Amino acid sequence: MSAEPCLDAMTEEFKVLGDKTRLRILSLLKGRELCVCDLTEVLGISQPGVSQQMRRLRQVGFVHERRGGQWTYYSLNLENELLILLLPTFPKVKEDEERLMNAKGC
Repeated sequence: MSAEPCLDAMTEEFKVLGDKTRLRILSLLKGRELCVCDLTEVLGISQPGVSQQMRRLRQVGFVHERRGGQWTYYSLNLENELLILLLPTFPKVKEDEERLMNAKGC
């Protein structure tokens, strides 16, 4: 059996982790579920921009998506081995945490 598919998947995961915005999102999702509206407010980017980032995170299996009415909610996929391994190394971004505490929500 070839290791190529496994290497390809791992390469994609690391590409996704190579983006600062996606790392900020993963850090924000530690221990909680967030709505796309919360993420737009904290990150200061548009809803389509957040959705694009979440699509990439979902494609590699880092996040779960749940629909609730008109909003989409995201949480970490705690079954992803690479994510579990790296999650403790993700720093909390103080400014993002403060913005989240002051976010108006949906």
